[in-house]
Amino acid sequence: MEHLIHSRVKDIEISGIRKFFNMVSHHPNLISLTIGQPDFPTPEHVKEAGIEAISNNFTTYTHNAGFLELRQAACDFVREKYSLDYSEEEVIVTVGASQALDIAFRTILEEGVEVILPGPVYPGYEPLIRMCGAKPVYVDTRGNGFRLSADLVAPYINERTRCIVLPYPSNPTGATLSEQELLEFAHLLKDRPIWILSDEIYSELVYSGRHYSIAKWLRNQTIVINGLSKSHSMTGWRIGFVFAPSFLMKHMLKVHQYSVSCTSSISQKAAFTALTAGKDDAEEMRKQYKERMEYTYDRLVNMGLHVEKPTGAFYLFPSIASFGQPSFDFALDLVNQAGVAVVPGSAFSQYGEGYVRLSYAYSFETLKEGLDRLERYIYEKQKQA
Repeated sequence: MEHLIHSRVKDIEISGIRKFFNMVSHHPNLISLTIGQPDFPTPEHVKEAGIEAISNNFTTYTHNAGFLELRQAACDFVREKYSLDYSEEEVIVTVGASQALDIAFRTILEEGVEVILPGPVYPGYEPLIRMCGAKPVYVDTRGNGFRLSADLVAPYINERTRCIVLPYPSNPTGATLSEQELLEFAHLLKDRPIWILSDEIYSELVYSGRHYSIAKWLRNQTIVINGLSKSHSMTGWRIGFVFAPSFLMKHMLKVHQYSVSCTSSISQKAAFTALTAGKDDAEEMRKQYKERMEYTYDRLVNMGLHVEKPTGAFYLFPSIASFGQPSFDFALDLVNQAGVAVVPGSAFSQYGEGYVRLSYAYSFETLKEGLDRLERYIYEKQKQA
């Protein structure tokens, strides 16, 4: 019966991040710096709101798009934080940002169209794009500090271009886009029949200046993806948001409805507290992430590794090209020889080859031990060279 499985499903693979983690997780005494998950607990007031929802029997279906007060709170949050103006009819509460991406792509993509992505990039986009019958087109950002720019994108735009993905702050590189860079995109794309999918899941984790969204300038062409997994350490609650103009949202809501009916009512109640009483919960986490970033960045530089300093998210993406090994081989040898796990850069498209991704969403104790082991490993490799 296997021959009856959809060919596009058979052709996609498990995320390279998870694939590598699953392969090495059994290793004894392993220090893993792989998974992009906050190590902070969900804030207490958010947890209490979830418990209260259960106690009060708020356990039934909600409106397909999410209960009204939560949608209003989500609009208030992005208005206050990022100067974005949406109404409650222009937001859907989704099962994490991943489902928001899925319904967005399924609404706007069709057979034969193209989606422009920066490379390297989070591996979750390509499978969704391909399952829609569309083609991912990667633009090499390695020479531009891992930042996609209007100048880099312009030569790739043609009559088949349907969407451009702006995933900033970036997983895996920690790069962000400035207001000026976004204005240049707005100038390039204004009034063209091209959607911008702006994945802003790390928007609350920007270390210098503030986060800007291209939706501020190209509202009618932009789909904004966000959520609470990273900002409020709520990965398991599965709360995401998609914002888009009403003429698009009415169609996206149909896809969402037939996919999940609605997001967990209990998680929605917790999300309401996160966006209201806890709207600034990310501030302390951001402060600690920045301290960890500075520490980890300095350690990597002192090891002689070339690495761009992140301005957001919680990843570093050092080059290991000087060692002359494929990133997968380097990462596997690092596990076997030093007991440290990082993610091979090849998981993030062909333009991630020659790098590894290291997450600093871990305690200082874990980071120190992991980096000590990495430093000893690199020292031995350099001696042998």
